[in-house]
Amino acid sequence: MAALGWLTPRRRSATARSVLAGEASAEAARKTALADELLDGTDFPATAEAERAAEAEPEAPQEPTGAAEPDEPAEPEFPVAGDDLAAAFFDLDNTVMQGAAIFHFGRGLYKREFFRRRELARFAWQQAWFRLAGVEDPEHMQDARDSALSIVKGHKVSELMSIGEEIYDEYMAERIWPGTRALAQAHLDAGQKVWLVTAAPVETATIIARRLGLTGALGTVAESVDGVYTGRLVGEPLHGPAKAEAVRALAAAEGLDLARCAAYSDSHNDIPMLSLVGHPYAINPDTKLRKHARTNDWRLRDYRTGRKAVKIGVPAAAGVGAIAGGTAAAIALHRRRK
Repeated sequence: MAALGWLTPRRRSATARSVLAGEASAEAARKTALADELLDGTDFPATAEAERAAEAEPEAPQEPTGAAEPDEPAEPEFPVAGDDLAAAFFDLDNTVMQGAAIFHFGRGLYKREFFRRRELARFAWQQAWFRLAGVEDPEHMQDARDSALSIVKGHKVSELMSIGEEIYDEYMAERIWPGTRALAQAHLDAGQKVWLVTAAPVETATIIARRLGLTGALGTVAESVDGVYTGRLVGEPLHGPAKAEAVRALAAAEGLDLARCAAYSDSHNDIPMLSLVGHPYAINPDTKLRKHARTNDWRLRDYRTGRKAVKIGVPAAAGVGAIAGGTAAAIALHRRRK
């Protein structure tokens, strides 16, 4: 039974390592955002999905109405235009983008022969579990990031950033949820900053934020010396309580009023982050977050349409099929490369 321990999510409180991870992420996010501002308005390439969402923005405020819970009361105008003490914080995996960014990044690195088929099969298993269960387990997610750290050790940060741009175009661009993207655009149009908050590497998260035209990103900070990855983290993965610490640190540095800020996530693991702000949203929520959101009168949005039927209680046979399918896809990809 011990081998199945990672299948059961554990609620964790903030530790010294999670505080360190949050503060390091906030510092990296502000430094990168400032550097981007100094580029004097340089435009980063946007995905077709993002462009369509931006073009459709005049209708965006009405769009969530049809997706809201039937018993949800009418909402006042939000976000409030011109409120510079407010900002929005968006989880990435399954909130802004379908699937896990670290898995898509792993696929791209495999294609470039950073590691072997065995490691890709492991990534496929982890992604299959994530999509099937719809939840993130801290130990499971950390295992995925430990694998990624061992792969990038010794590589230059600039090299991974350049590759990350290519990987975004190959695997991530078409997986952005248009509904969530429209919500982020509404905050931008109101003059507010919008930040991604994710356990994915901060470099990967920054690329995605730039492509979507967002302010910046809070992500897991991997240690580097002279621009080369050491294979260690600063603190721990930005997950659960660490995300909340990152948002808290960034808000303090930016002079934000968290009571006027908004946060969006699909996972109950992000309840600490969602609880920090005055406007929490459950987006494509897992079962536990949906229950918590209803209990606390949080707003809910679900953009998955047909995927709403996929719940944690799916039959075991279906779970085996999803895992087998993910592994088969990984092997097929390997064979196509030969």
